[in-house]
Amino acid sequence: MILFIVFLLGFVLDWIEITLIVLPLMRPIVNGLGLDIPGFGVMDEPALVWFVILVAVTLQTSFLTPPVGFALFYLKGVCPPEIKLTDIYKGIIPFVILQLTGLAFVFLWPQLATWLPSVAY
Repeated sequence: MILFIVFLLGFVLDWIEITLIVLPLMRPIVNGLGLDIPGFGVMDEPALVWFVILVAVTLQTSFLTPPVGFALFYLKGVCPPEIKLTDIYKGIIPFVILQLTGLAFVFLWPQLATWLPSVAY
């Protein structure tokens, strides 16, 4: 539900506003869920790292989807005039499907998001 709210907020707000407003509000909720996310014995709050990665991928997906789709309007601004906005909407469908697939992978296998930070720290 939280990711769905972030997805909807991504239609109308920039990523900075969302991260400054939503993430501090959701931190106690995510920590309170008691999720058993592997931190590989190195990270203090692996569930929070996993959640922030999920939020980042969700925001990237929301910036590519109508009705607002900030990235789509930027692309329309640099395209030749004969390319319609509906053509751009049709063209992003495979990319949105790939991003949703990646989001599902990270949601189902949190180790994908926590392994590299555990090695780096």
